[in-house]
Amino acid sequence: MDNSAPLTFTVLGCGTLGTAILSGVLSAIELHKSESSTSATDEVPVRLPSKFTACVRREASGARIIETTSNYKHSVQVFVGDNVSGVKEADIVLLGCKPFMCRDVLTADGMQEALEGKLLISICAGVKISDLKQYAGPSTRVVRVMPNTASKIRESMTIISAAEDVNADDQKLVTWIFSQIGKAVVLPEKNMDVSTALCGSGPAFYALMLEAMADGGVLMGLPRAEAQLMAAQTMKGTASLVLSGLHPTILREQVSTPGGCTISGLTKLEDGNVRSTIARTIEDATNVAGGLGSKK
Repeated sequence: MDNSAPLTFTVLGCGTLGTAILSGVLSAIELHKSESSTSATDEVPVRLPSKFTACVRREASGARIIETTSNYKHSVQVFVGDNVSGVKEADIVLLGCKPFMCRDVLTADGMQEALEGKLLISICAGVKISDLKQYAGPSTRVVRVMPNTASKIRESMTIISAAEDVNADDQKLVTWIFSQIGKAVVLPEKNMDVSTALCGSGPAFYALMLEAMADGGVLMGLPRAEAQLMAAQTMKGTASLVLSGLHPTILREQVSTPGGCTISGLTKLEDGNVRSTIARTIEDATNVAGGLGSKK
């Protein structure tokens, strides 16, 4: 690959998550260029995308993408109903369609030729690297990725698994891309289904817990808006403490004074088997995640 040629980044199936990732990359590239003299360039790939395209099925989707990305210096070219032409122009393809659509999208007439020798990044839950290689063709370098809905505010937790033929430069580029919308870690593909359950489904599980906390506040007399704000900020602060290095057990012990309201509430949670219920929730979601690629 010519190291002097510009890289083209194409989102194939640019829905809400694909648009969030595209926006994150556009923003990060502008920031990198403006702060190139002070940024940590050792963590930034040698080559970054400088051309951007998106493939969608409807004109309305194309208009949404153009509007969403209009404030960035790099414009986004939109292909409506013409995936093959969009992919032909790409060096990096982000596959963002529904999991059950992967086979049809990647085996469409002309698509394997368009993908030949290119880097394909899939955010389709439950679709294995081996299946993606089969659909896209043996020369396509495949990386499987699981971000979550918090990509929209660049607070995603993203898991990355790469095929054996993906080189270090490609892996560095993919990690950099997803580090622009939150945090990213690289794990073997065998961990992808549980990562989908924990990180992909996790926001829904946390939202239910947050809602229940707010309900408890309303039950005891708080206005709804204030109860929701208090529950959300408390969850955010707690997560920040853990991310700073404080172990959850130590945090819990620090708040639990003898004979106090916290230990009383924790005992009630343990009476309800909340810990095991949550753990089993992740187990069940993991088992379902493995079959998402074949479900319509």
